[in-house]
Amino acid sequence: MKIPESNGLPVNLLAACFNNTSATYKYYWLLSILQEVENGNLKVSKRNLFARMISNAWFTVNYFHVSFGKQDLIQDATRAVKEIENISIEEKQSLIFQKLSSTTNRKTEKQLWHFNKNVPHWFLTPWFPKIKNETDSLQEKRIYAQSKSFSENCLYALNEDEIEINPNWKYYLTSNARVLKDFCYWNLALFLQSKNPNVPDIPNKLIKPAERNSLTKQRTQFWDLVVAELGSVKCIYTGQKLTIGNYAVEHFIPYNFVSHDLIWNLIPADKSFNSSKSDKLPPLEKYFNPFFALQKAAVEIVSEKSPKNKLLEDYLTIFPDLEKNFSKEKFRERIQPLITIASNNGFEFLK
Repeated sequence: MKIPESNGLPVNLLAACFNNTSATYKYYWLLSILQEVENGNLKVSKRNLFARMISNAWFTVNYFHVSFGKQDLIQDATRAVKEIENISIEEKQSLIFQKLSSTTNRKTEKQLWHFNKNVPHWFLTPWFPKIKNETDSLQEKRIYAQSKSFSENCLYALNEDEIEINPNWKYYLTSNARVLKDFCYWNLALFLQSKNPNVPDIPNKLIKPAERNSLTKQRTQFWDLVVAELGSVKCIYTGQKLTIGNYAVEHFIPYNFVSHDLIWNLIPADKSFNSSKSDKLPPLEKYFNPFFALQKAAVEIVSEKSPKNKLLEDYLTIFPDLEKNFSKEKFRERIQPLITIASNNGFEFLK
């Protein structure tokens, strides 16, 4: 993906900011700048930008548990601020930003201002490449000094507590904000996918969706058929008897990890248990056999009662030959690695 061209502006240098990236800060820094420019702000406090960086990373880190790599400062700061400020993992991004930009908690302020050590000036290095034998501290001083006059037509000027957007870049940034944000997210997704090669659907874990999809179709068009045929089913977690209208449809492997609603990962469950399960992982040694038995019965019933049911197609991602080869071994081979990876990324097991 390329960024829009511009006569007279060194947009190649803006794109070059993402070359040789070893952490996520460049993506979140530019995203935060674009958000401020969209709001009409050309002079922006660093504090606000650092707060935006954390709020933009919030959902990816705290809800989906996507790994940013062991050395990533944003991941560590986002987790730390969550505990310090006691903010919900599902809080709205705008409210997280408001809280972080106004808090007087010194621990939070320390986490935010830690980014000032490197982020603002290192982002401008494409405009001010390192001179041979120049130390990092000397380069930092040079970038700060030269940026103040927008030398090399750099993106912004650096001051102690704020940055000032170069007026030459104002129209380009505002008119191309959507494309530039997509460019950031595209590169961020590629970077995070390299750090999480086995984690599904990274692009959809970068921002919080407006709302989760309803599971009404999965309930009424699939599981109600199964429950009606059997009369009732038992919740695999509590043993509670479940009847039509008296169960929740829940994700066996948490939605926060798989980020899909495919029917092979959905089962009826006790409503109260479903609420408490949250994003916990089910230990397979305890729950896989009853999970598979319920899935197998469901496939057989729906295939007979509603053979053209579109939801049966969800199983084809695991069983291309569904009618002949719905085996416990193959199902577990698909489930087990997902559980292991989710656990390694910080998801906890049910106790």
